[in-house]
Amino acid sequence: MRLTGLVAEGYRSLKSIRLELGQVGLFVGENGVGKSNLYRALQLIKAAGEGTLARAIAGEGGMQSALWSGARRLGRPVRVILQADVEDDETAARFSYRVEIGLPPPVSAGFAFEPHVKEESLTVETGRRPVEMMSRKGPTAYGRDGDGRRVEHPTKLLNSETALAVLGASGRYPEAGDLRAAVSGWRFYHGFRTDADSPVRKASLAITSTLLDEDGGNLAAVFATLAHIRQDTVDLDRALADALGAKLEVPEPGETATFGLRLPDFPQRLFRPQELSDGQIRFLALAGALMSYRLPGLMALNEPEASLHPRMLPALADMIAKAAERTQLWVVTHSRELADLIADRTGARALTVVRPDGATTIEGLKLTGRISDD
Repeated sequence: MRLTGLVAEGYRSLKSIRLELGQVGLFVGENGVGKSNLYRALQLIKAAGEGTLARAIAGEGGMQSALWSGARRLGRPVRVILQADVEDDETAARFSYRVEIGLPPPVSAGFAFEPHVKEESLTVETGRRPVEMMSRKGPTAYGRDGDGRRVEHPTKLLNSETALAVLGASGRYPEAGDLRAAVSGWRFYHGFRTDADSPVRKASLAITSTLLDEDGGNLAAVFATLAHIRQDTVDLDRALADALGAKLEVPEPGETATFGLRLPDFPQRLFRPQELSDGQIRFLALAGALMSYRLPGLMALNEPEASLHPRMLPALADMIAKAAERTQLWVVTHSRELADLIADRTGARALTVVRPDGATTIEGLKLTGRISDD
């Protein structure tokens, strides 16, 4: 399933924004304009599918931090609204999922500052008009079963639960289950720890790993899978040679998988992950994410250029362009150089993120979500 649109209202610096999306979403802007809020809004859609939406918002400071802090219309409920539009390329069915999160009422079965899921809906369009496949208001949720009948879900939902997660996991509502599986499979890479105890510097269990974990903890297993299961590291070797002038070596795994780099200035010595610089280990982690045996339906990178030497950027853009042939990509960067390199290689348009009146938007963005040709 391919993400075709995103709506975010009332979330942090996103007062109200609607975006149409293609194979590569490329966002560039200065620090503080709200680029990461776009990335985070998309990440919250995944959290809704996994059933961790309330926890995710609480983890970033709760509803007080998540809510738009600017002027509001009097009489309207104070809510964060998120919507994802997704299209199934095989069936051409168009899914639209919407969730509204707000503050708890004065008397409620929940904690005082806990985010409350107020409303949800899922519509699917396969013909002339969309059909509601799931709806929720308060604790009551409805869905359409395998026979297309609209039925009430037998369990009342908690304020912190999402209907997408609960109904999607029940096995009773096929469309909700399909969308939940799709968004739960998205991957978000917001930098990688590079300290001495970083997961990417450690050996990992020798288990066939077709996809990099979001913390990079199975990086060694991802490399071992490419080297010893797929037996194809041509693109990976080229990327590391271009960026680092180095050769990756991955020993045959035993109980654990490991790797090392052989650098041109010291060809007789293999450098272990613990000895590599922050930039080297971060580039290796990005290579593991972008060149895994299999890629997720959507991959999002937030400021992938962080800690990288400028000479590594062309190789990073090459890896991103190669990955875009196998998955949908969302890239947020403050590096205009990297954005231009990606645009040259993929044909994607670099969208400039701005914050002219306190609200994050895109230069040339129309109300329809399209970008002006100017």
